[in-house]
Amino acid sequence: MSGEVLINLTPMETRVAVVENGVLQEAFIERSRRRGIVGNIYKGKVVRVLPGMQAAFIDIGLERAAFIHVNEVLPPDASHDSMRDEPASISHLLHAGQPLVVQVTKDPIGSKGARLTTHLSIPSRYLVYMPDSPHVGVSQRIEDDGERERLKSLVESGQAELPGEERGGFIIRTAAEGVGREELFADMVFLQRLWQKVSERRITAPITTPIYDDLPLFIRTLRDVMRDQIEKVRIDSRENYFKLKEFAREFMPTMESRIEYYPGERPIFDLYSVEDEIQKALGRKVQLKSGGYLVIDQTEAMTTIDVNTGGYVGHRNLEETIFKTNLEAATAIARQLRLRNLGGIIIIDFIDMEELEHQRQVLRVLEKSLERDHAKNKLTGVTELGLVQLTRKRTRESLEQTLCEACPTCLGRGSLKTPETICYEIFREILREERAYSPETYMVLASQSVVDRLLDEESSAVADLESFIGKTIRFQVEAHYSQEQYDIVLM
Repeated sequence: MSGEVLINLTPMETRVAVVENGVLQEAFIERSRRRGIVGNIYKGKVVRVLPGMQAAFIDIGLERAAFIHVNEVLPPDASHDSMRDEPASISHLLHAGQPLVVQVTKDPIGSKGARLTTHLSIPSRYLVYMPDSPHVGVSQRIEDDGERERLKSLVESGQAELPGEERGGFIIRTAAEGVGREELFADMVFLQRLWQKVSERRITAPITTPIYDDLPLFIRTLRDVMRDQIEKVRIDSRENYFKLKEFAREFMPTMESRIEYYPGERPIFDLYSVEDEIQKALGRKVQLKSGGYLVIDQTEAMTTIDVNTGGYVGHRNLEETIFKTNLEAATAIARQLRLRNLGGIIIIDFIDMEELEHQRQVLRVLEKSLERDHAKNKLTGVTELGLVQLTRKRTRESLEQTLCEACPTCLGRGSLKTPETICYEIFREILREERAYSPETYMVLASQSVVDRLLDEESSAVADLESFIGKTIRFQVEAHYSQEQYDIVLM
């Protein structure tokens, strides 16, 4: 599988596209005014402790207070058994006004503040350093047992050789597969030095200020996304091209030759139709090559994905048509999850399949397609209702949340009350006002469509209402009113 990373940089925003086999798979967007803060470490202050929720709110200098659960305050090596026997209380661990060094694990999303932890960690190319734990772990994505043992023994022997008294623990990242001792030890030394600088800032930094900022998106991409199958990284900013080359030269020398400056007049995101694909990813409907389609609905609680055969009629029989549509949909769904960055609970409604073997094959294809996803996910089997449940770790806003806002007319519902419904609401409101105030006359201000209906289809109902209350009702069109908006003026 061949791949490319395209980086579009402007003073206002950074956009990164990961393309595999000529098809956009992932898009990362970071605005200069609203940078992602996952991985940043802050010296915060406890502003409120909630014993009933076993959580606390922490001020880290953002617009909204951040949230931390008791499990993220307990020492990382606290045994589950002891916690089960005597559940730790958040009020015993934290109190209002207390300074606390925390790390962001999830960006503020919607109305929710950032999620925090006191279990600090700092990533590099091959390792993640955990200063408060001596543990050495290996990424689950490295499946070969021999390679896992080799890497673990290299890091454990390197721990003993590190200068200074602070050892800390490490998690070996997927990118370390096949890497030698020299590269791993260089990473360990770099992370230890970086942590020493962070430790100094912990003491001197004022409260509610950052003491460690993660790398900017375009460099973070090189550190986190680069794999052997990525053949090129193209960037359209000359200044940042040199910064990227410098970073690669120091930390990822084997990747330096793959970085290219893109000077073309044609916008870089027009390559591989990236711009068009991003626009498509904001729609509900995803067309499949066979003629079938997906309908994706993102809500506060979960994301639902419905699979439909659409115009695909197959060649043999209904079961075979359904099976082939579901197989194609499984691959498309995995791509859409990455591209749209959908997280949390995801419910997939595949077309009902009679044969159990077909169900198993569709699940296998979905599971295989999800293996390329950087985000942690967990897939369950088919439920009694024929639904597939999936969870995907959410650390930043989805593509839609980043690029869009709720419609001010429908307030994100996706539908409006009909003019007929609004007319009947107006009638009820007039009766209510008549009983309370009994004015001489009424003036109804409403949108064009509502006034048109009141003067046409509902004219007899208006006449009956005027006769019943013994008052005149006048109407005035307000061009700037939405269909659901109206006012009744008492005169």
